[in-house]
Amino acid sequence: MGYLHIPQLGQVHYHEYGTGSKPLLAFHGYGMTGKQFHVLEQSVLPEYHVYGFDHFFHGGSALKDWSEQQIIQGMPKALVRNYVEEWFKLHGRQRFSVLGYSIGANLALILVEEYADLIDEVILMAPDGLFVYKGFHILTHKTLGRYLFRTVTKSKWIAPSLLKTLKRVGFIDESLYKIAWSEMDTEQKRLDVYYTLNLIKRLKPDTQKVAQLINQHNIKCRLIFGRHDNLFPKREAQPFINTLNNPEVHEVDLGHWLVTADLDKYLVKFKV
Repeated sequence: MGYLHIPQLGQVHYHEYGTGSKPLLAFHGYGMTGKQFHVLEQSVLPEYHVYGFDHFFHGGSALKDWSEQQIIQGMPKALVRNYVEEWFKLHGRQRFSVLGYSIGANLALILVEEYADLIDEVILMAPDGLFVYKGFHILTHKTLGRYLFRTVTKSKWIAPSLLKTLKRVGFIDESLYKIAWSEMDTEQKRLDVYYTLNLIKRLKPDTQKVAQLINQHNIKCRLIFGRHDNLFPKREAQPFINTLNNPEVHEVDLGHWLVTADLDKYLVKFKV
């Protein structure tokens, strides 16, 4: 474990694990920590030494001197580069790979924009950032959506009622309902959701540029989707996939809750 002290942001906590020698900078999904990928012990960890970063409002990472207004305005995309620059100060400038699951994929993709000449592999799991997810966009960018999001955050009863309605009309499935409810059953958890989604709302990769760089630098690219994922399904990412020269694409018989021992068992079959 360690910390990066990032100018203009604060303290970023990271976890180290894996028995491999190649560095892998990893970014987890909502409600987890940088330890999330520890379950990939047969497929990923023998090859890589993972540096799993905690998102802000998760684990041991903490913003420094940010007002609520700044958080709601969102983190400037340019600051993502500072993660790697500070990591280089501790571990030396070197080649590395990136891994991102769900909302963590945004940071991984932005690093491809910045460091394509140093990246060996990109691993994306149920990735956000390859297309605009309308639900998050409405909640963080549209006036009515922002108002409703703030109102739900402050209310003890609106959140459960809203989630039940979304499940009933089929907007979210049972697995997403359980995940969302587990992260919104207290006021602090609701605030963490509100702050997290607002903080990252400007961290949107340029997917056209990312694809060009992956092709130009012959970066190995693995994309893994859950067949039953209604949040970030493969079909929505297909336009991006079609622009890549030689992607390795998997659709696993899982939902959005993808980073599991079952995924590890699946991926190990494809190890060379």
